[in-house]
Amino acid sequence: MTFTHPLLLLLLAVPVLLVWSAIARRPGVVVPFDHGPHRERRWLQGLLGFFDVIPLLLLAVAIVVLAGPQTLQQPRRERSLTNIEICLDVSGSMSGRNYELAAQAIEDFTRAREGDAFGLTLFGVQQIRWMPLTKDLQAIRDALPFADPRNQPSHMGGTMIGSALRFCRRNMLAETDTGDRMIVLVSDGFSADLGGGEAFTIGEELAADGIVVYHVHIAESAVPADVEDLAETTGGEAFAASDSSRLEAIFRHIDRMKPARFEPAGTVPLDEFRPFAIAALGLLGLHGIGLCFARYTPW
Repeated sequence: MTFTHPLLLLLLAVPVLLVWSAIARRPGVVVPFDHGPHRERRWLQGLLGFFDVIPLLLLAVAIVVLAGPQTLQQPRRERSLTNIEICLDVSGSMSGRNYELAAQAIEDFTRAREGDAFGLTLFGVQQIRWMPLTKDLQAIRDALPFADPRNQPSHMGGTMIGSALRFCRRNMLAETDTGDRMIVLVSDGFSADLGGGEAFTIGEELAADGIVVYHVHIAESAVPADVEDLAETTGGEAFAASDSSRLEAIFRHIDRMKPARFEPAGTVPLDEFRPFAIAALGLLGLHGIGLCFARYTPW
């Protein structure tokens, strides 16, 4: 055990000296008030002396606590940050039920990943950096009602997934130094900028920077082959969903695929007040008992 302020331990000399003087105190004057002899009871003298020094022992405990006792704790495990970018399609076809399903699924996903950093990018033909990476996940949830496709300008009407993913990649590289990187792409349409092998090119760019893409396709139709190839190139997957139960299952699956990781943080000195707090509470209890009957009288 070490102490943050070891010099304060010198003050322990005060209660030690006072305890010694209390133990060495000679018996008081015996007053023969009943005109009869009294036998000496050393056990009573010891009991009264014990209860008499309890306040001094409490003072000693208080001095030790003020000195800041610390011990080296065993290695702890800390959550390794995962940076998750929500890349949300806000084109016209996402209006209404599709967006409601997506928003609810994203909200539930953020609640399941407390401790990670989330960012929010909206895209159509162009991209909007709606929310930078943040661990304040309530801010992401609060932003979703304002990201409704019905509130977007006309130039967001199309779907350009390739441009959106490259936009997310640049932002993630600029904003993250440590931790895993993941993009959750939520869209319901095809993208014209992924043809001619462009899907593999973008996928390799993302994979080279350690970014995994999971695509959630909110539509009755099958997942576009280009987007599916892109996701698999990064080490991720593509899923199709048309109802809330399927969406919940997809996001749970993503959570299992990229679970929160915990790493040893090393041995660190931490405050160790517990044994002294227990000792102080015990002494206070004994002192209360002693006040009921075990006190010296003035004679």
